[in-house]
Amino acid sequence: MPPTLEQLRARYGDRYKWWVLLTVLIGTTASILSSTIVNVAIPDLSRYFHLGQERAQWVSSGFMLAMTISMLSTPWLLLRFGLRRTYTGAILLLLAGGVIGGFSVNVPMLLSMRVVEGLAAGILQPIPVIVIMRAFSAKEQGRALGIFTFGVVLAPALGPSVGGFLVEHYGWRSIFFVVVPFCLVSLALTRRILAVNSPLMGDAKALDWKGLLLIGISTITLINGLVHLRGDGWQAAILLAVGGLTLIAFIAYQLRAEQPLMRMQLFGFRQFSMGALVAFIYGMGLFGSTYLLPVYMQLALHYTPSQAGLILLPAGLVLAGVIPLAGHLTDRFPPNFLVAGGLALLALSFALMALGSSAGSYFLLMTWAIIGRIGLGFVLPALSLGSLRGLTPELIAQGSSTINFVRQLGGAIGISLVGIVLEWRLAARTADTAGRLRAFDDTFLLVAGLCALAIVAAWRMREAPQPQ
Repeated sequence: MPPTLEQLRARYGDRYKWWVLLTVLIGTTASILSSTIVNVAIPDLSRYFHLGQERAQWVSSGFMLAMTISMLSTPWLLLRFGLRRTYTGAILLLLAGGVIGGFSVNVPMLLSMRVVEGLAAGILQPIPVIVIMRAFSAKEQGRALGIFTFGVVLAPALGPSVGGFLVEHYGWRSIFFVVVPFCLVSLALTRRILAVNSPLMGDAKALDWKGLLLIGISTITLINGLVHLRGDGWQAAILLAVGGLTLIAFIAYQLRAEQPLMRMQLFGFRQFSMGALVAFIYGMGLFGSTYLLPVYMQLALHYTPSQAGLILLPAGLVLAGVIPLAGHLTDRFPPNFLVAGGLALLALSFALMALGSSAGSYFLLMTWAIIGRIGLGFVLPALSLGSLRGLTPELIAQGSSTINFVRQLGGAIGISLVGIVLEWRLAARTADTAGRLRAFDDTFLLVAGLCALAIVAAWRMREAPQPQ
């Protein structure tokens, strides 16, 4: 018989909330690892399946699309099934995607399993912030989120390095199996730590399938429209028009739905609306660059997969050290100040890669990456807490899900945009090594510009009176 919340609190006392945090940390780390580790294998997958750059980016953007769409269902799943069953189901889905994906024999099977992993990751990723906002006091939230993010950032820090080593020595299939031990440990902890009567359970109405369908169609057609921009112009125009119209229809429907998938009143809170805008633009820059850097290291600079993955390891370790400090500062300083400063460092990092990459050494590139990850460390806790502070308790789960949704939507668009711009610049430049370097420099400048643009919205994440 699964333990109840009362039994677990009696057994662990005040430490129980930290045990819950550890449990959701491991599972979320597995989902983030699955999203980042594959990027270093893109050139290998392109050769194995004979993919062009515009199709290869679907290995990453397909995952991001699925994750983006499924995120909006997390609040309903928690109300309907509770934390224990929702979390267990998502981990089992992630495990299945990793194992079956490793045995892929063709592109449709590969992309299908990436979509399955993305669906699981989308359900998992809003949960930790919801738990922190509900289980920890306001004075502890920055510390808890800092500790949580410290663990989570180790995944993208170690992922490319481990992935590069595995791809180089064991082939691309091995990277899919990396999530297996994380999933097994998470399942074991879930059985022991998470209660059957979750405090997150409540009166779950019917899931807003119409809203989910509309936003799903909008997201998929928008991304497909971007991918077709360099091919069939008419097809791209039709897809982008359908995406825009269904997005408008989704917003209009959410305004009058009884149980909306996304509560539009969230955007009546200035901190939240500005935080959502920052999250979208920041997601474009961050995920676009995470896709771009390993490809750049291998295709333009001719490094091995392990060398391409290793370049992010010191930056990731620095990020892991900065996160707890940033979490502590979030409890003491206005979040808009920390977010804007972090975005400035992130933009500087990408600009330095663009302006100095042609003559830059391996260790110089590593330094630029470290500067960017320091900036990222200040953005993450402040953006999450700064956006949600001021929301009423019943809006927190929806707010966390929505912020994650817009960030991942920006990420999916960012990966596609980076792939398209890179393909365009490679075609426009000469075919020699110098031409390829300049094409990548142009794309890095695009990413730097996106991060700089987000600073404008970040300054407006100041506390404001709640709408009456």
